[in-house]
Amino acid sequence: MTPPVKPCRARLIVFEGAEGVGKTTQAARLADALRDAGKPTVIVREPGATWLGEKIRGLLLDSHVEVDTRAEVLLFLAARAQLAPDVRAHLAAGTTVIADRFVLSTYAYQVAGRGLPADLVHYANTLAAGDLVPDLTVLLSLPGGLARKQASGVRQDRIESAGVDFHERVAAAFAVCVTPEWQAEHPECGPIIAVDGSGSERAVGARVRAAITSQWDDML
Repeated sequence: MTPPVKPCRARLIVFEGAEGVGKTTQAARLADALRDAGKPTVIVREPGATWLGEKIRGLLLDSHVEVDTRAEVLLFLAARAQLAPDVRAHLAAGTTVIADRFVLSTYAYQVAGRGLPADLVHYANTLAAGDLVPDLTVLLSLPGGLARKQASGVRQDRIESAGVDFHERVAAAFAVCVTPEWQAEHPECGPIIAVDGSGSERAVGARVRAAITSQWDDML
C-alpha cells in the first residue's frame, strides 16, 4: 500500500557554494527524493533555465569572451530577472523549485570576488528578483573543490579560470554568509544553512536531507 503523501506547500530551495562543491549533483538528488515523496519539483539553474538565460550563460562562461566586471553582474541579473516570473509561477502552482545558485552567488562572486559595491548590487538585485526570497539556501562547503574539479580534466569556463585569489575571496565570502549577523543584514537571501560537502555523494545527500527536514517535517 502506498503511504499517504504529506501535504506540503511549494518552496524555493537554493544550492550554493564555491566551484566543485557538488551543488548540481546534490540539487538533482534532492529533486529526485522530493519527487519520490510525491512532491512536484523542478530544477532551475543560474544563469539559465530560460531561453534568454541560457544565451546569457553561454556568454558569461565562454573563456574566449572578455566581459567587463559591471557588464558581468548586469548580465547575471538580467538572467535572474527573466527567470524570476517562471519561479513564481511554479510556486503558485504548488511546485517546489530547486535552484542551482541564486542571490547569494552574486554577493560572493560579484561583490566579494570582483569588488563591486554591495549597496549598488543589492538595489540592482531588488529590481531583478523583486520579492522572490529563498525559503532555504543550502550552502555546501568543500575545501579544495575547485582543485578537484580541475583534476577531473573538465575544461574550465571563464569564471572557474578567474584565478586563485578570486576564488579565495569567493570562498571566504560564503563562509561569512552563514553567520547570523550577515543573514540578519541580508533578508533578501533568506535563511542559509551550511552543509559539509566532503565524502561520498550519498553521505552528502544524507546531510542535505537532514538539513531540509530540520527546517520542515513535511518535505521528505
